[in-house]
Amino acid sequence: MTHLCLISVSSWIWYISMAAYAFIIVSAIVVVLSENRNPIRALAWVIALLFLPVIGLVFYLFFGRSLKGRHMMSRRNKRRLLNDCAPQKIDMDRLDLAPDARVLVRLAHNLSHAPMMLNNRIEIFTEGAAKFAALEKDLRRASHSILLQYYIFSDDNIGKKISDILIEKARQGVSVKVIYDHVGSFSASNSFFRRMQEAGIDTHPFFRVTFPQLANRINWRNHRKIVVIDGAIGYIGGMNIADRYVTGSETDHAWRDTHFRVEGDIVESLAYSFALDWNFMKKTPQLQPVKVVRPGFSNNLGMQLVNSGPTEPYDNLTLCFLKAISCAKKSIFIQTPYFLPTDTLLHALETAALSKLDVRIVMPSKSDSSMLCHASFSYITQCLRAGIKVYLYDPGMIHAKCMIIDDDFVTAGSTNFDFRSFENNFECNLLIYDREVNSKMRDIFFNDLSHCRKLTLAKWRSRPLRERFLESVTRLCSPIL
Repeated sequence: MTHLCLISVSSWIWYISMAAYAFIIVSAIVVVLSENRNPIRALAWVIALLFLPVIGLVFYLFFGRSLKGRHMMSRRNKRRLLNDCAPQKIDMDRLDLAPDARVLVRLAHNLSHAPMMLNNRIEIFTEGAAKFAALEKDLRRASHSILLQYYIFSDDNIGKKISDILIEKARQGVSVKVIYDHVGSFSASNSFFRRMQEAGIDTHPFFRVTFPQLANRINWRNHRKIVVIDGAIGYIGGMNIADRYVTGSETDHAWRDTHFRVEGDIVESLAYSFALDWNFMKKTPQLQPVKVVRPGFSNNLGMQLVNSGPTEPYDNLTLCFLKAISCAKKSIFIQTPYFLPTDTLLHALETAALSKLDVRIVMPSKSDSSMLCHASFSYITQCLRAGIKVYLYDPGMIHAKCMIIDDDFVTAGSTNFDFRSFENNFECNLLIYDREVNSKMRDIFFNDLSHCRKLTLAKWRSRPLRERFLESVTRLCSPIL
């Protein structure tokens, strides 16, 4: 009798568990359908949830949910930040811009409250040694405030040198605030960040991943790299704080990347971006506006800082890239470590190439991630067939994230040309409207081409079947890589 009761109880437990699981699956499918996503991606998630028991649900919980339009910060706090420290819009009539550029300026402003900022200076770094030497020098000169934000803050030689400088400045009474991405900086020890905290530095991880919040946070990373020093000097670009940009690794050269040092009114936009992320984390006391030093010079070097992230109602940088590409008249030059474009952006590039514009893409021949490398390579045949020129950079890992259009526009920053940057990461890019900067960036681009292999369609198609099959399979995972 006891044995029969145990069987009956276990049967009930099994039925209840199956019913609960079915309810969860149906609820997840309802959520996917109610979000009105791209039909193909929505269908893919529905199929995964229905036909991959448990695995499909786990993948959906970690990678399938959307934060679009969610208010991670109260409207009251957003209004306060806008009133207290958001850059003010300038009179568009002052700008000497082509009509297409004016449209892009308005688009960026409406998407990301990114006003055009004039009166700027910019220094371009393509080597980590020069960038970190300049950053260390500026940090040592700081007199009242340092805001520092990186996706990766390693505790290697470069990281320890930077942290030592920050600790020294904090002990001198300089206000130092640091944001690092929790997942991006997993390799750094807790004691590394605790040492900075004990020295009086406000040091916080963005979206700390703990067990109860694992599925809620692991897919959404803060990929921005921003430094603001004394409200007068800013840094933005693709380099993280890590030795790989200076010494490389045991098997590779130093990573080739692009980073900017800026002065002028654009620093106000960088400070505002940092304040948004600081208050997004709900840290108390909330960050007060940084007093930005107005430049003692005047020029027409125009810049906008565009932020993008999974909580925004639109894919801000996707739309800005799409508009810039569609307005191109002569040429589009792209450098990216990972090339996993959305269908819309890929079609825009194909359209430009088929219209006989000079479209060129540089990506690494060997990436830091073999899976991402295979997925990126899966798009090359389609590009070559449309007339897009594709180059593989041989000396090592090229981590630069730049797009140079015609003779007067450049965008660069933290954004890779891939799904993750466009849809899942918190990113930021400078949009630069200036012929001189464009000319310098074009020179850098063509210098890099001298270290690249240009691909041809016939040779690319002749690769082993195994490689092509592996690339096609990994491409299926592009939206979550």
